[in-house]
Amino acid sequence: MKKTLLFFMGCTLLAIGCQKTSLTEVNSTDGNIVADAPASFGRHCASYEVLQRQIKEDPSLLGRMQAIEEATERFASNPDMARLVNGVYEIPVVVNVLYKTAAENISDAQIASQIAVLNADFGGTNTDISLIPATFTGVKAGNINIRFVLSQTIRKSTTKTSWSTNDAVKKTASGGLNPTNPTTSLNLWCCNLGNGILGYAQFPGGSSATDGVVIDNNAFGSTGTVTSPYNKGRTGTHEVGHWLNLRHIWGDATCGSDLVGDTPTHNTANYSCPASGHRSTCTGTPIEMTRNYMDYTNDACMYMFSAGQKTRMLATFATGGGRTTFAAP
Repeated sequence: MKKTLLFFMGCTLLAIGCQKTSLTEVNSTDGNIVADAPASFGRHCASYEVLQRQIKEDPSLLGRMQAIEEATERFASNPDMARLVNGVYEIPVVVNVLYKTAAENISDAQIASQIAVLNADFGGTNTDISLIPATFTGVKAGNINIRFVLSQTIRKSTTKTSWSTNDAVKKTASGGLNPTNPTTSLNLWCCNLGNGILGYAQFPGGSSATDGVVIDNNAFGSTGTVTSPYNKGRTGTHEVGHWLNLRHIWGDATCGSDLVGDTPTHNTANYSCPASGHRSTCTGTPIEMTRNYMDYTNDACMYMFSAGQKTRMLATFATGGGRTTFAAP
């Protein structure tokens, strides 16, 4: 297998000795995004940069994430460890809407559309799943057995024009909104993110005080204020994938590792809608899985998780996996 725990600890977390492919510069003092590639270049998710900042702020996070990786390996070798109720993990979702303008105060219908996209994509019922290239139909995940249920919407007017990646949007004291029941509910924050960033997520192991996913209001759901080419709710699918411990498919390094055994090694992120059959120049020159939700392609061109990614996500609910409280009866 090309994925190893050693790589995860030595490269993905510490970012030492690995060539980053990020288009973003990170302020070394507070970890905020200070520069980004032009918005026309393509999708950008700041989860990796936020993880680096959180590790600098709390070095003990490394140990917690190491323990989660060990639990993930145990689960992969014995998937029956999972605890499901009626075969499905049901995740309550709290949506926190921060708005300055009327357009940023997105409608209930737009919120419902994001929940619907999550359920389709994680349930394997998305209509475009039939477009998966033949090369990868044998490793598609299908139904992940995770269902998302909207439990509460909280709205707050703000004077802030835009938000950065410093988690202020998740803190009432900073003008945002504290997460609601973060150990048993997935919190989504919808706001105007600056610097062309579409969203970012917190990986398992981080502080419950900042746990959840932040999504730009123009990429939240599939109706209302969404803007093409990020108008099908796939930013939410991508970020919730991170929240369930998935890495970017290129491992945030040239020919890096996403810690999943059945995804091909990618040179770097793919943008727009690359032609099917695009090959990596990494060892073995594999065909890249450009339709995977964890790449950087347009919403219309991402429509699959792999079976290995499914195992990795479900492992978060098993003992030691970092999201065990969501699986409690």
